[in-house]
Amino acid sequence: MNEAFTRRLAAELASLRAAGVEKEFLYLDSPQGPRVRIEGRGEVVVLSSNNYLGLSAAPDVVEAGKRGLDRFGAGTASVRFICGTFTIHRELEDRLARFLGAEAALTYVSAWAANEGLMPTVLDASDAIISDALNHASIIDAIRLSKAQKRVYPHSDMAALEQALKDTAPARHRFICTDGVFSMEGDIAKLPDILDLARRYDAVVMVDDSHGTGVLGRTGRGTAEHHGVLGEVDVITSTLGKALGGAAGGMTAGSEALVGALSQKSRPQLFSNALPPTVAASSLAAVDYLERHPELIERLHDNTEFFRSGLLSLGFKPHPSETPIIPVIVGENAFAIRMSEMLLDEGVFVTGFGFPVVPHGQARLRCQISAAHTRDDLQQALDAFRRVGEALALI
Repeated sequence: MNEAFTRRLAAELASLRAAGVEKEFLYLDSPQGPRVRIEGRGEVVVLSSNNYLGLSAAPDVVEAGKRGLDRFGAGTASVRFICGTFTIHRELEDRLARFLGAEAALTYVSAWAANEGLMPTVLDASDAIISDALNHASIIDAIRLSKAQKRVYPHSDMAALEQALKDTAPARHRFICTDGVFSMEGDIAKLPDILDLARRYDAVVMVDDSHGTGVLGRTGRGTAEHHGVLGEVDVITSTLGKALGGAAGGMTAGSEALVGALSQKSRPQLFSNALPPTVAASSLAAVDYLERHPELIERLHDNTEFFRSGLLSLGFKPHPSETPIIPVIVGENAFAIRMSEMLLDEGVFVTGFGFPVVPHGQARLRCQISAAHTRDDLQQALDAFRRVGEALALI
């Protein structure tokens, strides 16, 4: 063991601990849901999960995963093109394409892998990538892997986006990348404006809809459905690890030509095992369940409005948004972590985020609402926010 290397890492960890910003794993001893059992804490209300529709523990979804495990076993034991792929993967990909209004879809082991497998595969030095400043870290890393020219425009600034399109005019393809729902702000991309600019400047539009799929739109088909432009986005990447069952996995949806190219050349696809079949089966069941129960979307947004209104009435000033992501800005990282710890003592699990996830001075508690929350769950959380907010002189 290299002692100098180990000492440096230990010192960095000690520095985080001294600053009060060290992250701590909390261990759950129950399925993910509106309430969970945390080891050493007992039962708490969860406001930190992406389980927007409550499907991660829905009996239909869980049973489908069990059947998938029984039928197909634990996994492929190698990558898809070497040892074969399972029929459940094809069934899931066909289903996801129809759900998202695309010609075809391809699954990956994570949404991160889907993003990293996209741009380095289909773009080269003759192309240009134009990215929103608040895009997810997986998009940022994917752009870094690409040899394309790179431009970043200020968050949702359409004038700056247009200027970037003009500046990159010589490029073969201009590839606009945006989150559908921005994970730390909770706001929604100006997708109609982006599509309008893309048509005017002959650009490609890619939307990472990980926090929009299953959340936005009348039937949960995401940001495009929310804006009335379903089927008009060139490329959609998203996740199976949030609203659609919450297990794992990602996907890329678009034209048959795009998916064909990715299946042939995308490195995270070529060199990673396919999704475990139990995950593919449960994800497929989650999509089916959502289509049978569109009322989940309405319940999710009713719960969101109830909780946001409750925070406002207490004197908090949550970041404005239309989504179940409700950030409460509190200042510095250590303060956000301290507040999250105090809320956990009150029986509410909500995570504090600070730099480098968000800019210095904008640390926040990111509250995430689920259709599975009852009003009692949400009221208990609001009561805890009131007590902690008063103790910290925030309200």
